[in-house]
Amino acid sequence: MARDTASIAERLLPTMPRTSGWLSALIVTAIGGFLRLWNLGQPHAVIFDETYYPKDALALLRFGVEQTVVSGADQKILDSDGNWQTLDIFTGTASFVVHPPLGKWIIGLGELAFGATPFGWRFSVAILGTIAVLLTARIARRLTRSNLVGLLAGLFVALDGVHLVMSRTGLLDMVLGFFVLVAFGLLLIDRDRSRARLARLVEASGIGATATLWGPRLGRRPWRWAAALALGMACSVKWSAIYFAVAFLAMSLVWDISARRAVGVERPWRATLLRSAPTTVLVSAAIIAVTYLASWTGWFMSDNGWDRAWAGGTGVVAALSSLLHYHSEMWNFHVGLTTEHAYASNPWSWPFQARPTSFHWQDIKDRSQGCESDYCASEVLAVGNPIIWWAGILAMAYQLWRWLGRRDWRSAAVLVGIAAGWLPWMLYLNRTIFTFYTVVYVPFLAMALAMSAAALLGPTDASERRRRNGAIAIGVLVAAVVIAAWWMYPLWSGAVLPYDQWQLRIWMPTWV
Repeated sequence: MARDTASIAERLLPTMPRTSGWLSALIVTAIGGFLRLWNLGQPHAVIFDETYYPKDALALLRFGVEQTVVSGADQKILDSDGNWQTLDIFTGTASFVVHPPLGKWIIGLGELAFGATPFGWRFSVAILGTIAVLLTARIARRLTRSNLVGLLAGLFVALDGVHLVMSRTGLLDMVLGFFVLVAFGLLLIDRDRSRARLARLVEASGIGATATLWGPRLGRRPWRWAAALALGMACSVKWSAIYFAVAFLAMSLVWDISARRAVGVERPWRATLLRSAPTTVLVSAAIIAVTYLASWTGWFMSDNGWDRAWAGGTGVVAALSSLLHYHSEMWNFHVGLTTEHAYASNPWSWPFQARPTSFHWQDIKDRSQGCESDYCASEVLAVGNPIIWWAGILAMAYQLWRWLGRRDWRSAAVLVGIAAGWLPWMLYLNRTIFTFYTVVYVPFLAMALAMSAAALLGPTDASERRRRNGAIAIGVLVAAVVIAAWWMYPLWSGAVLPYDQWQLRIWMPTWV
């Protein structure tokens, strides 16, 4: 019985590695931070959808709500000294926006600190992108109990082009991906804490104390509620976070079922559905809803927000009715967005990075602008590191096999993260969508690749030859990722390249 008790406790909560793994995580974070922050203000231009969110962020700082801007506002900002308090670009008329405010408030923090400059409106996003490298490394370590997997996963995020470009751009998607990743990590901590409680109970009272019809309760879940808060913040950046909220909370409940089954509960599904599910759904939904509404505080407090007085009256009900109408208009915009765009892409092509988005392009024929030949080009191309993404296709297939064939919950977890960020877009094949939306699930792809690479080593008792060959294969993969990142970095950062050098970096005709 003692041996059974010990084995169940180990199954519930496998031990962590002896070393903390912090040094390797901080090293890859430093690499990622350097690549994201170096020369962040270049190109000195408003690139792609930066024409929307940084100006919205400025309006939020000044008025609490978004406002329309005068013609030529982008150039006025670029020509200014960056003092956001004196910029004369707003008309005083409310602006209809199609995304919640939180992401723009975060962009605005950088502008508040460094001014209305490209560096200012990219800074906060770059910091979140850098922290995401650290989070990925630590989350992967907790998920797999492997310092190696944590190191590889963090390195892959640090050196991925989609993640890097989105970290260096004043758009919302990196902010969304950050909060999604935080929520996943918090749910992992919740899983460990609830299982640790069960393990202590088994060790103290024996298996018989838990192997009953309903089993013991799993205790308070502050980490689950913190995850709901993070999901609420993600929804307050972009609505696509709703898919992650549903997927992650469902996954967390499945983890509860697994924990109850591990300690011999006779009806683990029924116990979870009756004991955990109602509280989880209701409390999480309430936290998400309150968090989301709080992100609209500026709109509630203003008299000049778009549709603010649609319902008439001044009470709470009137305000909520007006906000609901506003949201119906936002929904109509999103589902009806079918405008043709040269860089729109089909979600089926995303794993192949077949049609990345060009954020910025400039022909340069002036040597004073850093061109060392007769014809140069500067481009910011949001294309993933080809080695990571193409190897990632095999990694996803392997993790799917691990989940279905070996019932590996860790494989299922990373696949849930990928699926929640990818598969819902299959419902909108006629809508104008872009490859850079994948940035939200890049950390999960990195974890899948890291887990698959580490599997090449085999178990700890594998033959010396197997371990040696596996280490060589991992070394080759890492070297290929590093070389590809070095080669592609000028395309990710908008560096000035001789035209023939730019052409050498365009590996597929569909990248143009």
